[in-house]
Amino acid sequence: MNFKNKVVVITGASSGIGEAAAEQFAKKGANIVLVARRKDKLEEVERKLSKYSTKILVQVCDVSDKEQVKLMSEKVIETFSKIDVLVNNAGFVIYGKVEELSIEDIESQMKTNYFGTINCTKHFLPHFLKQNSGHMVNVASVGGSFGVPGIASYCATKYAMLGFSEGLHHELHGTNVGVTVVSPIMVRTNLFDHPSFKNFTKFATGISLSADTVAKAIIKASNSSRLEIVVPSFVRIGIWFKQTFPFLINPIIGSAFRKQLAKRDP
Repeated sequence: MNFKNKVVVITGASSGIGEAAAEQFAKKGANIVLVARRKDKLEEVERKLSKYSTKILVQVCDVSDKEQVKLMSEKVIETFSKIDVLVNNAGFVIYGKVEELSIEDIESQMKTNYFGTINCTKHFLPHFLKQNSGHMVNVASVGGSFGVPGIASYCATKYAMLGFSEGLHHELHGTNVGVTVVSPIMVRTNLFDHPSFKNFTKFATGISLSADTVAKAIIKASNSSRLEIVVPSFVRIGIWFKQTFPFLINPIIGSAFRKQLAKRDP
């Protein structure tokens, strides 16, 4: 896809993967809609992108709020009259055992990570179908294929996103509207700045990704017929082994992440 003058809506655009993706699209001449809850952070990103010859629209919006998403989507169409790419990237994680988390902790992750995707998809899909063109990129995680101790509720949101995307992918067969999931391993972003990660021993740089790496995968995904792009690609081998030989892989995953939980200070 030639992204020149295309309209790209990115949720969770105030930092991390969303910010990196915004810059990658802006470099290619796309018009960017920056969506997140924090106006000051969005305006910082807007200033960073001002060096590119492109239009930027800042939209303060909590994607877990249906009414806010409705108003945001209406503003996008009012401003640009179309949408070409929707990047559902907004999300967060709270670290801890299920017994430690409140119902509200678990519910809040599902509202943002999964229902945020649903809200944006529902409000923009009619425009994609009317145009008979466009692509949705849903940023999930390898955690959508592995249930991991300590982030069970987060994994559930990504399992849900992957299942929803797969069903929608089949429904859109025969149209010129696509949906692709980008599933990275751990990414070095402020996702892990949540207080619950205070005593979390972060993984080594060599087995984690930069936001730019994932942003480039999002660019690729927005012009792909594939259902899922795993980043890095070799991790798909691990997913295949887990799905094919769960009785071998599940105990290994469980043991490794239980040790991670045990390292926390009391």
